[in-house]
Amino acid sequence: MRTTHIIFQIAKREVFRIATRPLYLFCMVIAPLFCYIFFTTLMWNGLPTDMPAGVVDLDNTATTRNIIRNLDAFQQAKIVAHYAGFADARKAMQEGKIYAFYFIPEGTTAKALASRQPKVSFYTNYSYLVAGSLLYKDQRTMSELASGAIGRATLRAKGATDDQAVAFLQPIVIDSHILNNPWLNYSVYLSNTIIPGILMLLIFMTTIYTIGSEIKGNTQKEWMQMADNSVTLALSGKLLPQTLIFFIMATFYNVYLYGFLHYPCNSGILPMLLAGLLLVLASQAFGIFLFGLFTTMRLALSTASLWGVISFSISGMSFPVMAMNPVLQGLACLFPLRHYFLIYVNLALNGYPLIYAWHSVVALMLFMLLPFFILKRLRTVLLHYVYIP
Repeated sequence: MRTTHIIFQIAKREVFRIATRPLYLFCMVIAPLFCYIFFTTLMWNGLPTDMPAGVVDLDNTATTRNIIRNLDAFQQAKIVAHYAGFADARKAMQEGKIYAFYFIPEGTTAKALASRQPKVSFYTNYSYLVAGSLLYKDQRTMSELASGAIGRATLRAKGATDDQAVAFLQPIVIDSHILNNPWLNYSVYLSNTIIPGILMLLIFMTTIYTIGSEIKGNTQKEWMQMADNSVTLALSGKLLPQTLIFFIMATFYNVYLYGFLHYPCNSGILPMLLAGLLLVLASQAFGIFLFGLFTTMRLALSTASLWGVISFSISGMSFPVMAMNPVLQGLACLFPLRHYFLIYVNLALNGYPLIYAWHSVVALMLFMLLPFFILKRLRTVLLHYVYIP
């Protein structure tokens, strides 16, 4: 009962500090909500649409004009300009007016009808990776469709039926079934990791700041006296209100993504809520560990920022970990976001039972043990360290 009373009194003190300092409100509520809305609305359509592209049509026949109209009908491409020559189109792409252009040389239609294999070219600006990749895909698809259309017209002229022409042009039909994300919504892959990752980063920094501010304000001895000089009780009471608030924010993004935006959640929302709680606790434990390791708020905040930013790259959401250098594959296990990402993929996307993600659950629980390695050092700092401005 006394332990519970001590934790409650410290938690009440922390609630007052949170309520009287706007920085806590910003880091714990405003910043997460802003990021939730910003990233999901940024990719509201799943992929960028109507990206500007140009055309150089030196043939200017009914066939090539039909190719251009079909290319413009693609969701990602929007033909915004026709250029007289290659140099003009290249200059426009270098100036950033278009991301790609489609080049049709003179005599393309005549060569195609005569089966002399005309060549068309398409150029994309890969300085913008997503835009360049998507427009390259659209232009390549359009070239293959145009080739098939011209081939079908040629076979028709030779007396073949439509079925015979299609069987000749496409002897093997590809029937694709996209698993888990059939809409190819890019936001489904990114938002489910970026949003928890930002929350994790904010937890890192808030946890370090809330301990460091006690030392900076020379109030750490008062805090420790309330806990009978027990660093475990002091941390438990101090971080309890933050744990509740951050878990509410984790619950909110789960409800927002899976309930409101209807992102795939094949395991049900309860396992993802558990994953969110584990991420919150692991992030707080990691923040305590960093502060106890460096004992200064400045170095701990810098390390937490670096660790949080690297997490986005090494978690595997944008580039598969299995394709990284073996050293980086091993280091990926040191980032909480990597294990949350694996839980999300196994549970929400693939719909496996929680037992299939046991290794990631255990890894996040191991992060919660990190503070025990620095409790003695942290207790010494809180009892004897005097902050000198």
